[in-house]
Amino acid sequence: MTARAETIKLKRVYAAKADADGARLLVDRIWPRGLSKERAAMTAWLKDVAPSTELRDWFNHEPSRWEEFRRRYTAELEHKEEELKPVTDFIRKGTVTLLYATSDDEHNNAVVLRDFLIQRNFD
Repeated sequence: MTARAETIKLKRVYAAKADADGARLLVDRIWPRGLSKERAAMTAWLKDVAPSTELRDWFNHEPSRWEEFRRRYTAELEHKEEELKPVTDFIRKGTVTLLYATSDDEHNNAVVLRDFLIQRNFD
């Protein structure tokens, strides 16, 4: 199965689980505040595909830094072939939902990761 937009969904980890989510993959480095593992209802926590601590701290969810964050995180992902393997394995099996904690649905690492996976079209 190829990595396409309809194969890879994005969702806040605090949102309710849905049958259509497929494999629910938390892609944040830090565990979401106030969330139990049961409520997260995730398939796997893949913190190693998240941005480095240094990059995350620099970005600090500042929209004005979005384009540079996107560029830097994409560069990090280029060197994470082994860490990305579990994600691509789940994609080959069906739908995945990349889970993130931030309230900003447009400027977060899951958006960059999804776009990276689609662009690379892991097959």
